[in-house]
Amino acid sequence: MHAPVLVLKDSLKRESGSKVQHANIQASKAVADIIRTTLGPRSMLKMLLDGGGNIVVTNDGNAILRELDLAHPAAKSMIELSRTQDEEVGDGTTSVIVLAGEMLHVAEAFLDKSYHPTVICRAYNKALEDAIAVLDKIAMPIDVNDRATMLGLVKSCIGTKFTSQFGDLIADLAIDATTTVGVDLGQGLREVDIKKYIKVEKIPGGQLEDSKVLKGVMFNKDVVAPGKMRRKIVNPRIILLDCPLEYKKGENQTNAELVREEDWEVLLRMEEEYIKNLCDQIVMFKPDLVITEKGLSDLACHYLCKHGVSAIRRLRKTDNNRIAKASGAVIVNRPDELQESDVGTGAGLFEVKKIGDEFFAFIVDCKEPKACTVLLRGASKEFLSEVDRNLQDAMSVARNIIKNPKLLPGGGATELTVSAALKQKSSSIEGIEKWPYEAAAMAFEAIPRTLAQNCGVNVIRTMTALQGKHANCENAWIGIDGNTGVITDMKERKIWDAYNVKAQTFKTAIEAASMLLRIDDIVSGIKKKQAPGAGAPSKPTVETEADADSEQILPD
Repeated sequence: MHAPVLVLKDSLKRESGSKVQHANIQASKAVADIIRTTLGPRSMLKMLLDGGGNIVVTNDGNAILRELDLAHPAAKSMIELSRTQDEEVGDGTTSVIVLAGEMLHVAEAFLDKSYHPTVICRAYNKALEDAIAVLDKIAMPIDVNDRATMLGLVKSCIGTKFTSQFGDLIADLAIDATTTVGVDLGQGLREVDIKKYIKVEKIPGGQLEDSKVLKGVMFNKDVVAPGKMRRKIVNPRIILLDCPLEYKKGENQTNAELVREEDWEVLLRMEEEYIKNLCDQIVMFKPDLVITEKGLSDLACHYLCKHGVSAIRRLRKTDNNRIAKASGAVIVNRPDELQESDVGTGAGLFEVKKIGDEFFAFIVDCKEPKACTVLLRGASKEFLSEVDRNLQDAMSVARNIIKNPKLLPGGGATELTVSAALKQKSSSIEGIEKWPYEAAAMAFEAIPRTLAQNCGVNVIRTMTALQGKHANCENAWIGIDGNTGVITDMKERKIWDAYNVKAQTFKTAIEAASMLLRIDDIVSGIKKKQAPGAGAPSKPTVETEADADSEQILPD
């Protein structure tokens, strides 16, 4: 019997390393190819079937990738890139995938020549630093308070979207909403929280032109007793509660033993008195409208009606926060803690209207609203969903400009300027890092090239002409008009990009490409389920000399 022989696995590891790197690159390129056609104003739309069986028609990179179900881990991490980009700056979700895919594509040639991934990553990181330096150099500061400039910028950033055919409407809505909720933090800083304080209400019916930004909030609720409570109040005093206005229900274990019939009446009277006390504490402040996130009993409704107070119950926490921001009220947890300063007096009008089949409550005409609602009207749910996605992008762009008021040229001009600058600098780099650095410079050209492809123009002729104009790094604002495919000055056409979006796109794409290049093995950690009735797991086997492959045996 031969003695067990130690089998060397390192040769396998090295082989699997290059195989895995190539597989990762192929998977990333596949993801990039899926959404490559959705870049630019003349982009194609994708029709998707989402998890709920609904049809989604969109050209938003993040919305498309969110619905993809891909098995390869590298493809999944590419999808995460667009989600990161969307959450961070809200725009450039397609660009980041196309750029990351191209960075990996150009790295493939160096892996074939046995370059170590660390060398390539080092060159890429150097290229990223220099690219950000070029962005700082060509960026143009703007005045946030200049409405016309802001409108032009937001329009050019969402010019690639489906709603660009509706002119200034979406850009107007986005600027109105973001300027409403902007908060000054001092030292010239402004904070704009889109997710928390801007609510988009989509109501099918009417025309898109009927859409507007409300100076306040609206929500899908009616008053508790429509016949008895007022549905229209001018300059209402609003109290917001986070507690139930009903008798505390005993838990399952609670037992009440009643010996006499009168005890039942005592119990009911106690309940009535408890609710009456709660209502008295509220009515003391003479409110016109009481809104609570929890329940409100019929008895409490009766007491409030007697005092001419309108009430709304079971409101969402997020909606309650928005009302507090808009009307100046403070959300109170217990009625006995109420103070005069907690009452909201900032709203100009409370009104309940019927739109379609449902009732909506409006708290509008607020003096200084720090929260708002965008009311979208349109023909169908699918159409409204796409308008909503485009509006979110537009609001993100407006927020980015308010936070960092700097502009960069659009239409691929920024990428071509960065590419030309990096190509010039690559001649001064010594060692083998020079070639991956130069390849990274070439990869930036993927954005203008894709734009040209989606316009339907002659790609080689257009790219050669653009490279010629950018060769001396002087014509930083010369790019490609995404509608016509003509090479033109971006300043004249008002095709701009926000500095934050471009910088984030470059950082995310290059860092992700570097991470994927460093992966040399994929190990599955998922245990396979054993079939029912199967025996115990088999014992580990020891390879003998007869089983081992001759190339893998250690020499004597």
